[in-house]
Amino acid sequence: MDNLIGRNRECNELQWALNSQRSEFIIVYGRRRVGKTFLIRKFFDDKYSFHYVGAHKQAKKSQLKNFREALINYSKNNNIEPINDWHTAFLCLENYLENCGDKRKIIFFDEMPWADTQGSEFVAELEYFWANWVQNRDDIVFIACGSATSWMKEKLEDNQGGLHNRITHRIYLRPFYLYESREYLKVHGFDWDEYQILQCYMVFGGVPYYLSLLRPYLSLQQNIDSLIFRRGGDLSGEFNELYNALFNKADKYIKVVKLLSTRRQGFLRSEIEQQTGFKGGGLSKILDNLERCDFIISYSQFGNKNKLSLYRLSDFYTLFYFRYVDGNNTRDEQFWQHHFTDRSVEAWEGFTFEEVCLQHLPQIKQGLGILGMATEASSWRFVPKNNDERKGAQIDLIIRRADKITHLIEIKFSENRYKITKDYEERLLERKELFAEMTGVSRGLVCTFITPTGLSQGTHSRLVHSELTAEDLFAVVKER
Repeated sequence: MDNLIGRNRECNELQWALNSQRSEFIIVYGRRRVGKTFLIRKFFDDKYSFHYVGAHKQAKKSQLKNFREALINYSKNNNIEPINDWHTAFLCLENYLENCGDKRKIIFFDEMPWADTQGSEFVAELEYFWANWVQNRDDIVFIACGSATSWMKEKLEDNQGGLHNRITHRIYLRPFYLYESREYLKVHGFDWDEYQILQCYMVFGGVPYYLSLLRPYLSLQQNIDSLIFRRGGDLSGEFNELYNALFNKADKYIKVVKLLSTRRQGFLRSEIEQQTGFKGGGLSKILDNLERCDFIISYSQFGNKNKLSLYRLSDFYTLFYFRYVDGNNTRDEQFWQHHFTDRSVEAWEGFTFEEVCLQHLPQIKQGLGILGMATEASSWRFVPKNNDERKGAQIDLIIRRADKITHLIEIKFSENRYKITKDYEERLLERKELFAEMTGVSRGLVCTFITPTGLSQGTHSRLVHSELTAEDLFAVVKER
């Protein structure tokens, strides 16, 4: 399994299934481009009893033609008759597998959701295949993979028919953390330092496919221009391709993420309803699907008795797209090289670094020495009424510990050590007092800073209880 970065837990799960004494049904899901197919290919070394790939937006006839060709390839039998329905397709698969000997049989259906075309009865026949044949055997490892996580959940995981409770392993593949991204880039010849990798992560996140497109002989700025802003660049049309490949009625999903891109603090569901006009189960499905695909995150507000969640756009590529690509009519193929030092980019890096931190909570807890302690992460914001003279306040990350210590976390992006001024110290103290007054939590409140290179020590940094740096965010989390 050379060149497989990270994924140790997922490989252990696959190995357990491979070594078991029963038939296994494994579903592998996660954001598009996150490396699901690559994981399966590397783990099994492309050695399958049968491998089929669903085709995007192809009719049933084409899907079955591809299935037959795959069956001919693996069985070495050129006399297989044309297949006109999925019932026949699975019968042919059974007949072939019956003659594969006593070895454990690995069956890999990649992009399975695409095979389920309208009126194809694919799922019903898959259910029958499993109930009528596979469950009577103990030598099958069946792997279903797909980027359309809504389909994977509804049709497989939550199946109430013949596949009910048949799923034996659920493998969710998340994007790389920072330490995995660093390892990937190092293996592929990059000598970027942690600050440069942070900047790279703010654009591409930990999506392995995006990282694979980077070239070590170009600077980060040149890479961004080459991939995104150059006409014909590998990611110049990625946004529409990404959402249209994942979701039916993609325009509705795009409308929601575009709204979320306009406010870094996030939106309440009621605000999303008001701005988009989407309501009820339809909106719930959109939000659930976006969250399952790692495009958005939902998180609670501190002390909110109604448990209302804020929804926040979390996909770094989408954030970058709406900020700098959507509506950009300059046709400047070196746009990022010309603008990456602009003050507006500094502001964008500031709030995007906050998102990086929110997606590295395990590393933050480890850095604070509380990885094994029960905690609750949330945000808090105070919006004054019209007749209230107080200013609004926002804390993007609060960690409430079981021992009643509450970390009010400040996240600041700076290339050099961050200096706390007298005015900033006063604002922090005022906000701490306001938080205590509005939430009723006054004991155990501590101020924690997260910066790339640390704080500049001085008179006004004495209020800081603890600080973390990029070194903590890049740390490997020690599993307990």
